[in-house]
Amino acid sequence: MPTGDPEPRLFPDDAAIRRIGKGLLACTLPKADWTHEAHIAATCWLLRDRPDVDVDAEIGGFIRRYNAAVGGVNDDTSGYHATITRSFVAGIQSYLSLSAPEASLAVTVNTLLLRAEGQRDWPLRFYSRERLFSVAARRDFVAPDLAPLPGA
Repeated sequence: MPTGDPEPRLFPDDAAIRRIGKGLLACTLPKADWTHEAHIAATCWLLRDRPDVDVDAEIGGFIRRYNAAVGGVNDDTSGYHATITRSFVAGIQSYLSLSAPEASLAVTVNTLLLRAEGQRDWPLRFYSRERLFSVAARRDFVAPDLAPLPGA
């Protein structure tokens, strides 16, 4: 499914991804570095390399805290979006269940960014635009209306 998105910015090595993830958790990542690719990389790092973190339960708090720390607002029109985040978490979990566990973090993340699960429009495979971009979906996870998410 072509997206029209520009080619994703890939990561040169594992350290670049860990910097993103650690910066998210510490709320020290420069705002300009919090890109779509960074969201995917940080989530992948948390799911793959941080078994001490319950990503399903904690990702929303991490992102909300980070957004506030860099001057962002988490409200009905901007900032954290629960349904988009949880959709990507489901996609990344599904991808990780199929990927080679011995692959480097950078190879894992970069491959993911080139797959459907890493594309910006991936949640639209499961949600209508109206439902996905609703205030209710931003505030809390809402179930998809087009197809079930992986692992559901």
